[in-house]
Parts: sequence; C-alpha cells; structure tokens
Amino acid sequence: MTFVTRDGVRIAYDDWAPPGGPGPLVVMVMGTGSPGRVWQTHQVPALRAAGHRVVTLDNRGAGASDECAAGFTIDDMVGDVAALVEHLDAGPAAVVGTSLGARIVVELALARPDLVTRAVALAAHARLEPVQRAFTAGEIALADEKIVPPPDHHAAVSAVQYLSPATLRDERAAQDWLDVVAFRGAAIGPGHRAQLAVSLALTDRRAAYRDVAVPLLVVGFADDATIPPHLSREVADAVPGARYVEIPDAGHYGYLERPDAVNRVLLEFLATTSRHTP
Repeated sequence: MTFVTRDGVRIAYDDWAPPGGPGPLVVMVMGTGSPGRVWQTHQVPALRAAGHRVVTLDNRGAGASDECAAGFTIDDMVGDVAALVEHLDAGPAAVVGTSLGARIVVELALARPDLVTRAVALAAHARLEPVQRAFTAGEIALADEKIVPPPDHHAAVSAVQYLSPATLRDERAAQDWLDVVAFRGAAIGPGHRAQLAVSLALTDRRAAYRDVAVPLLVVGFADDATIPPHLSREVADAVPGARYVEIPDAGHYGYLERPDAVNRVLLEFLATTSRHTP
C-alpha cells in the first residue's frame, strides 16, 4: 500500500498493473465505511485481465487512510480522488464508484472533467429520501451514544439491508454472509462516523448533474434497499447521454452478489473509446 498526501491528509491506495504491462488507468472508489480492498475480490482481477491498470483507494475515514475524525465534506473526498489521479501521472482516468463512492465519481466528473475519461456509478444517487436519511442519522446516533449492537443482530439487519432476497433464499449463502458480517463487527469508528455525516449533509444534485459532460454509466441494483434503483435512474436521467443498466437479483452489494453481471457491463462500457457515446 502506498500513500498520497493532500492538505496534510494521507490517502492510502493500491496499484495493480495488468499482466501484459501498462494499460489504461481505472480508479475505484468504495462506499461508506469500506476500504478499497473490497474491490479486490471480483472487480480488480476482471479489470486487470482485460488490460487495465487498476488503482483502489481508501477514502479518508476508512482503511489505512487518515481517520479525519473532526469531519470533512464531499468536496474533500472528491479532491482526494482528483489528487490521486494527478499524483499517478497517468490520467485522465476512468473512475468507478459505489454508493457514496458513486456520488464522489459523479461529482469528480462534474468538477474535474479534465481528469476523467468516463465514469461508472454503482448504486448512484443525486439525493437521499427520508428513509435513507433517517437510517444514516440513526447510525450516527448509535456511534455518538457508543452503542454497539450484538454481532449476530447486526449481521441479520445488514443482510436484509444490503443483500437481495434472491441471495437470502439460498440458506448456505445467507449463512456465509452472516458469518462474514458478524466477524467484521458492528462498531462505528470516528472515521466511519465522519463519512456518515458526509452522506447526511448531501443535497439534491439533480439539477447540477445536467452539466456533467463525461460519459457516464449508472448501474442500479434491482433489490437495493439502501439506494433503491429509482434513485440511480434519476442520476442517469439527469446526465445528458448517460446509460442506465439495472442488475436483477442484486442488493446494495450487487458487485459482490452478481459480480459476473456487474463486470460484464463495466468492461463493455470501459471498452467504448468515444468520449461522446457512452
């Protein structure tokens, strides 16, 4: 793991070249509370095999990057990705993000189109509805009150929130997910809390996204209870020329539940060379 420093904040990243040597750069941005290594299970191998240089980062507040417990903004997170692309000196780059990471890459495409060849936003959203805002506020309150739910209960709630019913109907797969989530634990650290506060402060950006000129692929997950697919479709509807694809039998973790389907649409989009035809 390597670090780039921006305004005194260290941002950790991993850098993988494709087997055949240098390739077009793809920078991948995770969602709230998750480190960049989550991409390594399915997306990094597929992208490298297709000839891409892949860089994953830990957003500030997560993983090995600085915790920044005093708080930060979405603009800070967008600036971190921009600084990383500039630091790599191999841009402009294709950028891929999920959930909060999707918001980051769309905002980057808007603010710094010179750094972005094309963008992919999984579980994208230009706004949050009352239920998402209430859930985020509740997680912040749990962190502030230092309340840590029992691991098994946290795992069960997370499974319903983040996974498709199609996954949960497979009892073996469901148990595997419960075991993984319970092992991670339910505690919300200061950096994670700061990221939740970023989400809670997000405003409605549908009007602003009409000015995004970078080719954009928006991927919604049909069974996503965290970012329902109609919110993702709103982003595609707002951005001129954007493409929308919905993955069936996939929840918020669709890139882990249905990696073959996600990787297929991702690679097809990245293989399109024209900046004007997503």
